Amino acid sequence: MADIHSYNFSGKRALIRVDFNVPLNKETFEVTDDTRIRAAAPTILHVLKNGGSVVLMSHLGRPNGVEEKYSLKHIVGQVSNVMGVPVKFVSDCINEEALEASTHLKPGEILLLENVRFYKQETAGTESFAEALAKHGDVYINDAFGTAHRAHASTTIVANYFPNDKMFGYLIEGEIEAVDKVLNSTEKPLTAIVGGAKVSSKITIIERLLDKVDNLIVGGGMAYTFVKAQGGKVGNSLVEDDYIDVALKILAKAKEKGVNLYIPVDTVIADRFDNDANRREVKIDEIPDGWMGLDTGALTSVDVAKIITSSRLILWNGPMGVFELENFQKGTVDVANAIVEATENGAFSLIGGGDSVAAINKFGLADKVSYVSTGGGAMLEYLEGIELPGIKAIKN
Repeated sequence: MADIHSYNFSGKRALIRVDFNVPLNKETFEVTDDTRIRAAAPTILHVLKNGGSVVLMSHLGRPNGVEEKYSLKHIVGQVSNVMGVPVKFVSDCINEEALEASTHLKPGEILLLENVRFYKQETAGTESFAEALAKHGDVYINDAFGTAHRAHASTTIVANYFPNDKMFGYLIEGEIEAVDKVLNSTEKPLTAIVGGAKVSSKITIIERLLDKVDNLIVGGGMAYTFVKAQGGKVGNSLVEDDYIDVALKILAKAKEKGVNLYIPVDTVIADRFDNDANRREVKIDEIPDGWMGLDTGALTSVDVAKIITSSRLILWNGPMGVFELENFQKGTVDVANAIVEATENGAFSLIGGGDSVAAINKFGLADKVSYVSTGGGAMLEYLEGIELPGIKAIKN
């Protein structure tokens, strides 16, 4: 594998897999959040600055064949704005027109190929499709951490065609460094805050974290499964009855390993899932029938802030409540503010997973934490210790 820092890009075309799977508004297809485009800029601009040209590959959404709403033509303007260079676009990724366009690129120019997922060969990881994509570049850079856990043609298979000229971009490098820092550092205490709706989607990561962390704070909908497992009354709150036993096993394992597993002590309940519902604060194990917990309460915020602000390493994955609804976002805001305070005091904080990232961006605090991961599923799998195909393809 080559190294982006020392590689000579002069006169070379860099084929870069980026993750421009960005949200668009439904009416005019304008980009509503360009975080992922900005995150890829350092890699792209590094190649241009060092005398190369850039061919960008990305997916957008999960199209079924060619679908106009998933065309990358909608993002060309925003990519041009962020890069400060007019970006060329072709309406396919492997046809003659696309190859013609990439062959004639001059140093300093950027070409964006059409959505690679318009071809089902992309997700199937078809060799011939990867080979066709490989013709667009002299060097391959994977900078799409968000899709590094998929063995797709443009994220993994294409690397085979660049045995000595393949490397990570700055974004993936940063992601790997941030996760490794949390997992391998000897600094203590290490606190993980794991929230979100379901225990089922977070079991592997919780089990892996129990071997690493000093404190594990459970939030979001999954907390009610733990409360019910311990005999509490959870009313109409979200509960996975099939996972009650799993929750009990996790509680036992935490005790055995000396991990402080913190379950919220109070909750903001509502009589329906609606921002304007009637709401009140109760102990988390005393939720009346007909009511559901949608956020953590004031006592929990105090407890959690104490744990977070005394930590040296912090991983946050998943919100504490339904932060999309203003009346049920306080628990998540309080966690975010505690992480910011800890970071200001020298802790290293890693925010990862779609909802935590959305929350930290919504509250305008992204620049006050140490690292915000761009890859939800990929980051979780990497934390779980799974070797990601997109990472392995570059390293091997």
